[in-house]
Amino acid sequence: MAVRLLCRASNLELKLSASDLFRTPILMDLASKLNLEPHLGNLGVIPIRAAGSQPSLFFLPTGLGDCSYAVKLISEMDIDCPVYAVPWPDFNELCPPTLEEMASQAGGVFMDIQPSGPYRLARYSSGGILAYAIAQHLLRLGETVSCVALIDVAVPVNGSTMSPKIVNHLVLERLESLEDERFGELERFAEKSSISQLLEKAQQIGALPSNRDLRDDAVMYRKVARFHAALQGYEHQSLPVAIHQFYATEICRPRGARAKSSIGPEVTSPFRGWDRVLSSASIHTVPVPGDHLTIMSIPENCKCLALSLSIALSNSEKNGKRDTGWEL
Repeated sequence: MAVRLLCRASNLELKLSASDLFRTPILMDLASKLNLEPHLGNLGVIPIRAAGSQPSLFFLPTGLGDCSYAVKLISEMDIDCPVYAVPWPDFNELCPPTLEEMASQAGGVFMDIQPSGPYRLARYSSGGILAYAIAQHLLRLGETVSCVALIDVAVPVNGSTMSPKIVNHLVLERLESLEDERFGELERFAEKSSISQLLEKAQQIGALPSNRDLRDDAVMYRKVARFHAALQGYEHQSLPVAIHQFYATEICRPRGARAKSSIGPEVTSPFRGWDRVLSSASIHTVPVPGDHLTIMSIPENCKCLALSLSIALSNSEKNGKRDTGWEL
C-alpha cells in the first residue's frame, strides 16, 4: 500500500518519501509537508529516503517488477544517504527492449538524480542481473560504481533457455501456500494454459479473491515475460567491479513437478554462479539466514540482511574516499 501511494504521488509530481509517510500517518499532517517536485515525478522514481550526506542508493525491482521489498528493507537499515526505487521503463508492446536498453534508460535516471558517481545500486532476486547491466553501462560512460549489492541473485547456467511457461511458474510460486489438491490442479492446468487462463482458473478455485480484477495482474505478468526474455538475451561480460552477494543460507525448493528438477551450483553455491563471470576475489559473499523468500518475509532475517547491507555500504563509502572507484 505504501508503494502504491508513493507511485501515485510521484505521478502527480509530489515530493514524498517513504520516511515522510511513516513519520506522519495523519493525512492532514502529511499534506502540509508535500511539495511539488517535477524532476523526480517525471522520472517515475519512488523516493524512499529524501536526504543524506553519502551518495544515493538506487534499488531496482525484482523479476516480478516489485519494489516494495526496498521500503521494508530500508526501514531496518542504518545508512545516511538518499534512497530511490527506480521502476522498470515502459515496455514497447511491438518491440520489447533488450536488457542493455533497459540498463541505458535506468542509468539515465540515475544520472538525472545524481549527475556523477560513485554510484551504488542494489537489487533482489532474478531481477538483480539488471543491476549488473546498469553497472556495465555506467562504467562505459566513464562513471564510477562503488557498490553493486545483489540479494540472492543467481546467474543462469550458460546456454540455458527460458521455459515458455516460466511466467506461469512464477504465478505458481506465489500460490505455493495452497494445499496439495488445489496446487496440483493449478500446476497441471498451467502446462496448457495462457497466463490469463491460469489467473482465471486460480480465481475459480479460490486461490485468488473472487472480487479481484485480473486485468492488472495479466498486464503485470506480460511485462514480466518481456523482462525475462530480455534476461535470456543478455550476455554477461566480466567487468572491473566488485559485487556483494547476500546469499540465503537455506535452499528454497519449489513444490510439485518443479521440485524434481536438479538444483545446480548456481543455487547451492554462495557465489550463485557469479564466479563464472568474475574472479572469486571480486565477489564478496555474505550469508543471510533463511531461504530465497524468507530472507525478506521473516522479520529477523530481514534485519540481518539490513545490517549486512548497511555495513557493506559503509565500507564502500570508506573505500570510495581512498579510491575513485572502477572505470571501464
